[in-house]
Amino acid sequence: MAKRPLSSILTRGWGQGVVLAAATLLTSCIPQSRATPDQPLQPHPTIVSLNPCTDAILAEVADPAQILAISHYSKDPRSSSMDAAKARDLPSTRGTVEEVLSLQPDLVLGSTFVDPAAANAYQRLGLQFEPLGMAATIADSRAQIRQIATLAGHADRGEALVARIDAALASAAAPAAAVPIPTVVWQSGGMVPGDGTLIADIMRHTGFTNFAAARGLGQADFLPLEKMLADPPAIMLVAGQSAETGKGDDRVLSHPALKALGATQRANLDPKLLYCGGPTIIAAARQLAKVRTSYNAHALVRGAGGGPVNQRGSAK
Repeated sequence: MAKRPLSSILTRGWGQGVVLAAATLLTSCIPQSRATPDQPLQPHPTIVSLNPCTDAILAEVADPAQILAISHYSKDPRSSSMDAAKARDLPSTRGTVEEVLSLQPDLVLGSTFVDPAAANAYQRLGLQFEPLGMAATIADSRAQIRQIATLAGHADRGEALVARIDAALASAAAPAAAVPIPTVVWQSGGMVPGDGTLIADIMRHTGFTNFAAARGLGQADFLPLEKMLADPPAIMLVAGQSAETGKGDDRVLSHPALKALGATQRANLDPKLLYCGGPTIIAAARQLAKVRTSYNAHALVRGAGGGPVNQRGSAK
């Protein structure tokens, strides 16, 4: 079973009283940043990023010298959404108010899950704080990339990243006449991403239908094994353990009863591809295109040996 929602890995807040007390003390002992909420940013501001999704985009659109720190999550392979070499080359922060303020950034990129008291403390201490939500669609991610690139003073780099994403999606798209393949993304404990999630949108763009969303399930809902066995999908993408689910309980993912799903093709999907937009979309689209190609190849073999193949890949 999943032990905590995704917001818990993007948020490490203090209690309101502790944060505001710290803000009061820090105002008198740590220099202020160069920007205040009432002043415009520098053309190329210095920036601290507090979550792995903004880390990955920022590393693509800002100069290295502008990035004073990325989140510590991007140093952990289980939660990082950015290139490992880039993450190693950049300093990181655990996101405490004292630590961020000591870096004296012009801009702090956080998430909408950040404790409001912490966000208020940043602004009281003279830092411009920009809360950024999780992109639920590819369009949301394009907008977020452009926002971050503009804030960093490199709007052209944002457009270049958007163009790379669009090219990857075009390359990974299924042929126009192809029938979308019913596919479930299965995580530890049987958790699934339903509709209104970024991975669901990427799946639609690459030739799949979201098996969980078609059954009314949303983000972080659970699909009982019994329902999977009674009405199996064509493909099961096993995402397994992640920074979100923790160690989880993967007995569901390897349950002996799954052997009965002879017509269901299994493939692995890196759980790091499920949540963040930006350059992660490129990797996710490429991985899904490989899965679709493999599925179609297996379907052709089964069809040649046993007659026509239906959309689940089993011979009619």
